[in-house]
Amino acid sequence: MLSIIITSCGTRKYTVKSDTKAAQAADAMANLKSKSLYRFITDWTGVRYRFGGLDKNGIDCSGFAFLLEKEIFGVTLPRISREQANVVRRKDIDNLKEGDLVFFSFGGNDVDHVGVYLNNGFFVHASTTRGVIVDDLTLPAYQKVLVKSGSVN
Repeated sequence: MLSIIITSCGTRKYTVKSDTKAAQAADAMANLKSKSLYRFITDWTGVRYRFGGLDKNGIDCSGFAFLLEKEIFGVTLPRISREQANVVRRKDIDNLKEGDLVFFSFGGNDVDHVGVYLNNGFFVHASTTRGVIVDDLTLPAYQKVLVKSGSVN
């Protein structure tokens, strides 16, 4: 006995709510002017955090900013976030452009974290808990500790 089963391919459309943080982060990536920046970020996304790290086995925030700025924008930064903040020309957060730097102080007065601004309030950084990730700068957790933002050129 031979049975024939006929099936059809269903067309199911999967959508992500456009107001979710993940969708907004994806939009920020899609809206990057620099495609090499897009490729750099996607290549590093998910690499774990490692203090002092400077490769795919683990990277810290200042190392990530250091490599990104050098490879994508041809800018050589100091290696430590506090020193990176010293070479940045201060800019109001509303005037930030793709590739500008954002600095935070989670532990007090000194700069102890850095990220690279993308657009629409999003930035990329090496998070101590989540590794390299695109994040929302407008979150209160970041707004409370943001101490400087600006450009190196």
